[in-house]
Amino acid sequence: METSVLCRLNAAAEKYHDKIMFKDHENALTFGQFNELTKAIGTFLAGKTNAGDPVVVMSGRHIKTPACFLGAVRAGCFYAPMDGDMPVTRLNQIIGVIKAKIMVVDKAHLEIAQSLNYDGEIFVMEDILDTPVDEAVLAEREKTLVITSPLYVIFTSGSTGVPKGVITSHLSLMTYIDSVSKVLDINDADVMGNQSPLDYIAAVRDIYFPISKGASTYIIPKNEFAVPTALFETLNREKITALCWSVAGVTLPAKLGAFDVIKPEYLKKLCFSGSVMPCKYLKIWQENLPDVLYVNQYGPTEATASCTYYVVTDKVEDDTVLPIGKPYDNYKITILSEENEEVPYGEQGEICVSGPILALGYYGNAEYTEKSFLQNPLNPNYRELIYKTGDLGSWGEDGNLLFHGRKDRQIKHLGHRIELGEIEEAAHKVEGVKDCCSLYNKPKEHLYLFYTGDATSKDIVLYFRKNLPAFMVPRKLVNLDKLPTLPNGKIDMQTLKTYFK
Repeated sequence: METSVLCRLNAAAEKYHDKIMFKDHENALTFGQFNELTKAIGTFLAGKTNAGDPVVVMSGRHIKTPACFLGAVRAGCFYAPMDGDMPVTRLNQIIGVIKAKIMVVDKAHLEIAQSLNYDGEIFVMEDILDTPVDEAVLAEREKTLVITSPLYVIFTSGSTGVPKGVITSHLSLMTYIDSVSKVLDINDADVMGNQSPLDYIAAVRDIYFPISKGASTYIIPKNEFAVPTALFETLNREKITALCWSVAGVTLPAKLGAFDVIKPEYLKKLCFSGSVMPCKYLKIWQENLPDVLYVNQYGPTEATASCTYYVVTDKVEDDTVLPIGKPYDNYKITILSEENEEVPYGEQGEICVSGPILALGYYGNAEYTEKSFLQNPLNPNYRELIYKTGDLGSWGEDGNLLFHGRKDRQIKHLGHRIELGEIEEAAHKVEGVKDCCSLYNKPKEHLYLFYTGDATSKDIVLYFRKNLPAFMVPRKLVNLDKLPTLPNGKIDMQTLKTYFK
């Protein structure tokens, strides 16, 4: 029986010893080389930590960063990744929550690390890679791991302004990887093209598909996403077969006309998640790559990356709204009313998730954990935790789950309940609108629409008046060169709120 992801790493290193595991624009590591790096790092960290300690890792977008993650695991610890490009205030907040005694950084991030409010020990990754491996020490540390041990802590935004550290176990991660691999048919012939920041939840697929399935991962340089033709050239040069990208990453090449110049020749599988897919861009992908498997994913970090999937079998149109599909294996979805009762089929309620994929909670925050991971109100007989996502959904007639936006994005305006996502869906149908985000200035009772593209305010208002009730027509329209985004690619709504007047 597998007791940790190290069981899979050991097996993969033996089976695929000389095969490329991770590659970036400068270097590559075989499975065997990667495994030895994790052992060297693990041996060093075992001498500086106790089993079960957190280890902060702040390293760049390169092949040795995953080795640092798994090196911490080799030491019987768990890792907390940080993106050194984030604001210092945010980094200090994460450090304040995790309270780790050890931080591993690459040379490029040493100066930033030294500027933080951190009183633990900082070690430079490049200085510990040659540590002589002590197999006996590593074997003892591996014995301390059980399948429910923490594997990593990934930080997400908190409603209080302090980031929340979501703790994921070895069991939850392996369950998710096995489930999504089954849907995407990920195997040792696949080459993944990594888009997500390595400290972000979506990157676990690109890190653990190689470990679990023998696939390879190419870490795409961040700057190439600003030049989609160069991005597609990279996909062809590296013979990328599978992509698990954010919706923002998928839509950008279609927006900028990359398909008019070049097409990804080797791509077979594309899954996307993180936000609602504007199907006018997915349509461009389908028209140019009709044989690719397209999968829409949905799910929160608290349920290990994604909990439902929808395989897009039909050709979409500009106004198609994709379902978020069915639960992955070992995921259970329940839709509850505000009274904690299961809603009738077809009616909206809050999407709740349960199963072995639930997070262990929020690191160092028992109070918030108890509020978020609750006993299933439909089960009075034994302990069964559920996570309330804060998202609204309903079951469609075909058995697929439909997404209706965030509970906290449903507003009351002029006596009417309005889903801000519905305004955004309408705006996406206006010719000349590329990206958009709708927000509500509650004190002044003003609906805002922020958008990019060459559509005029008059174009948008006329369309809205023809297609939506008057109370849903935004009063304030703000045209921007681009919408501000967070490191994970999602729209930065707090920055947009600074435009409120």
